Amino acid sequence: MKGSMGEKKTITVFGATGSQGGGLARAILADPESGFAVRAVTRHADSPQAQELTRLGAEVVQADMDDEASLAPAFEHAYGAFLVTNFWEHISAEREKAQALAVARAASHAGVQHAIWSTLEDTRACIPLEDPRMPTLQEKYKVPHFDGKAEADHYFTEEGVPTTFLRTTFFWENLLTTFVPQRGEDGVLELVFPMGDSRLAGIAVEDVGKTALAVFKRDTDLIAATVSIAGEHLTVADMAAALTEAIGETVRYRPLAADGFRALGFPGADEAGNMFQYYADCADRFTAARDLAAVRELNPDLQDFGTWLAAHRDALRTAFTT
Repeated sequence: MKGSMGEKKTITVFGATGSQGGGLARAILADPESGFAVRAVTRHADSPQAQELTRLGAEVVQADMDDEASLAPAFEHAYGAFLVTNFWEHISAEREKAQALAVARAASHAGVQHAIWSTLEDTRACIPLEDPRMPTLQEKYKVPHFDGKAEADHYFTEEGVPTTFLRTTFFWENLLTTFVPQRGEDGVLELVFPMGDSRLAGIAVEDVGKTALAVFKRDTDLIAATVSIAGEHLTVADMAAALTEAIGETVRYRPLAADGFRALGFPGADEAGNMFQYYADCADRFTAARDLAAVRELNPDLQDFGTWLAAHRDALRTAFTT
């Protein structure tokens, strides 16, 4: 039977050793009644993360989105596919688009019956290229890792791949890695974001995977649909207050102008500064697109920020003190 591994339908999962794909792979593997089996795609099949997926029951295959010829075996006889690219690995919207086109072609050639493409809004619909509020990056983007994915959406349609467009948002896990609160001059932990009083839509990365599984379980219901997800919409001041309560140490919000954030000089600071400015300046339309009740209907276990904090309290304390 096409798309089956035994009696289960095979889902080809890109990024399976990363955040989003890893979340979906673990969600499927933890749900033996789902009717799905995992084919985990990685460039490094011998990595500890890949070996752990094998131990949990996934089929691990090696492929590279930059090498289109390597992709065909990853899709062979698959019913579905979860497709995600990693802009931050190379910081190039053009390369991300090329990767998206490669997987769209491969999924189309294999006759995949349901793909989920992890994508984002085109920020230029809210802040046009000629808008001086925000610098243009990589010649034609405002927020390249948003805009490149949005531009790639049409590849899936044009290649005839039955696709659900899953729009994600800020991962709370970033507080453990990229955007760890730093100590101010007085030693107090600070969240330094250029968000003003705008609400930031956030989500636990685990819930991206769980919601993607729910989309697959809906069969063809959400093909051609755009599903925009978040776990909660919070001001950064409210996030700081919740962090304070969770770790038992004061965390304060120190707002910064977007230009000041872009000037911090870390790799990708201009990209991140533009991203937060987009989140802030376009907050109403961005959060309105993410109906939390609708997301919770798909994923009843959807975490709000407080739930996520409670599950990560020890990790947060460690991250904040190292």
